[in-house]
Amino acid sequence: MPDSTTRHDGRSPGQLRPITFQAGIAPHATGSVLVGFGDTRVICAATIEPKVPGWMRQQGVKGGWLTAEYSMLPYSTLERKQRDIAKGKLDGRTVEIQRLIGRSLRAVVDLGKLGENTLWVDCDVLQADGGTRTASITGAYLATRLAVQKLLDAQKLADNPLTDSVAAVSVGICDGRPVCDLDYIEDKDAAVDFNVVMTGRGQFVEVQGTGEETTFSHDQLQSLLTLAQAGLKELAAKQTAFLTAQLLR
Repeated sequence: MPDSTTRHDGRSPGQLRPITFQAGIAPHATGSVLVGFGDTRVICAATIEPKVPGWMRQQGVKGGWLTAEYSMLPYSTLERKQRDIAKGKLDGRTVEIQRLIGRSLRAVVDLGKLGENTLWVDCDVLQADGGTRTASITGAYLATRLAVQKLLDAQKLADNPLTDSVAAVSVGICDGRPVCDLDYIEDKDAAVDFNVVMTGRGQFVEVQGTGEETTFSHDQLQSLLTLAQAGLKELAAKQTAFLTAQLLR
């Protein structure tokens, strides 16, 4: 019989959903991964383009650039989601998330070592069950690392531009208790909702948090960050194990 600390899906408060990574899901990309956080599935693909944005050339900025795009496919949710192109513009949530993905990756990339190249990171949500942005960031790092290795092996890059790994996880307060890696059922009713991005060395990249029509205390904030750090340490270990298996093949 589940005890009072068990969540609706049987997980403990700090337990991640089952995490899966599958490489090579998009063969034409330089590097790609299908990432799964429970029932959330996101294709993350990294593609190198041998040029930089016009603003870099105009301002004389040296090195390369990394940018991200994010989308939820129409069939990724229970009710069909209209494509942004049909509306004629990106919605605010899409813009926010793709900027977050880009910032998260740039935090661990030495752009000077990319040369005059742009690394495009595309994250497409196949199935959404909460945590699509955190799954996107976690998978985007893996796709980027695989792409970088392909470029290094082909001698198109002289040095590895990645300085660390990066991953993200959601935490929140549900039914009065802090929990990690929220699925949709938890996320839609959470009193407090956070997204935390951290490097493999344990440095924070970004912390997004809000009370959903409520407030939270300093102690609750600390408990959420502690849960996030534990979850992110586990995610970093899973990333390392996956990359070790892929790069030693």
